[in-house]
Amino acid sequence: MKFRINSVLPAVAAAALIVGAGAASAEDTVKIGLIVPLTGGQASTGKQIDNAIKMYQQQNGATVGGKKVEVIVKDDAAVPDNTKRLAQELIVNDKVNIIAGFGVTPAALAAAPLATQAKIPEVVMAAGTSIITEKSPYIVRTSFTLAQSSTIMGDWAAKNGIKKVAALVSDYAPGADALNFFKQHFTAGGGEIVEESKVPLANPDFAPFLQRIRDLNPDTAFIYFPGTQAGIFAKQFAERGLAKSGIRIIGPGDLTDDDELNNMGDQMLGIVTAHQYSALHDSPMNREFVAAFKKANNFRPNFITLGGYDGMHVIYEALKKTGGATDGDKLIAAMKGTSWESPRGPISIDPDTRDIIQNVYIRKVERVDGELYNVEFATFDAVKDPVKAGSKM
Repeated sequence: MKFRINSVLPAVAAAALIVGAGAASAEDTVKIGLIVPLTGGQASTGKQIDNAIKMYQQQNGATVGGKKVEVIVKDDAAVPDNTKRLAQELIVNDKVNIIAGFGVTPAALAAAPLATQAKIPEVVMAAGTSIITEKSPYIVRTSFTLAQSSTIMGDWAAKNGIKKVAALVSDYAPGADALNFFKQHFTAGGGEIVEESKVPLANPDFAPFLQRIRDLNPDTAFIYFPGTQAGIFAKQFAERGLAKSGIRIIGPGDLTDDDELNNMGDQMLGIVTAHQYSALHDSPMNREFVAAFKKANNFRPNFITLGGYDGMHVIYEALKKTGGATDGDKLIAAMKGTSWESPRGPISIDPDTRDIIQNVYIRKVERVDGELYNVEFATFDAVKDPVKAGSKM
């Protein structure tokens, strides 16, 4: 019996050393679980965020606050059930300290209860529905809200000769946000909405809506569709003669996404949008950023890229403030109020709402050096999410 005890003790001690070494190693590493769509219809969103984070770490190193930063990438294909499962696996099995990414609103919402339960930050780098940050005190957003761009578009339209608008948006939460906030500000400025229509998110048929717009003959169409659907709409809009009729197209900036714009064709020329970023944004920092990103990836950065890039900046700055401590409450407190100069312009995290405060630019699609770009021509400074502006959470 004595022999057995003595023979077991060294094995137990060795196991303890292994566990201790593992624990020490884990304590020296900050793990970020990045959940983004790398397949499916939103794959370009995940591609932009993933490459933005890689570039940020190449430029700023993989160590901050005395800790190594490890990014664990998971593909949810923008399916909320996948998001929830992957977030749970990352938190429970991988012991991540932060979850980030979230290409669409339902994905961000699916992860929110898990962030709250685990008391770890959820950094939303893409999804844009206003309500997201209200779903957990651990959510910080570095992307945008559709209310920011849609309210500005409404204000600008009302003050720049637009009187009658037919509105057409995708039938899901971001589409509803875009329409509602544009309508509030446009009508408050004296404009009239002559038609409101919603089309299915998947496989929309624009033909009956285009005919309706032609019959109503407004001076402008306000539209919001995700991804390449805006290009399809604009092509059919031109083919049916609506462009020649003098009807203009306006909308939130993701309508003319830098990542897709060149492929959409000349029918996009002249479309006016409100947004927080253009690859042609005129600043030395952005010119360097775009050049470095294109060299590394052979495609343009877009507004989603900045959500990922600036999301990593917020995480790094928070870790500097906490000296590498990964307590969720400390990290969230450190993120609140952070301000910095981004390639998109000056931005900060609202300490009350944990949403991003940023400039919104009015842009027009033009051809520059043989390519289509969103050319900025007016700036609205330091725009908060109007839904929560002035509120305390």
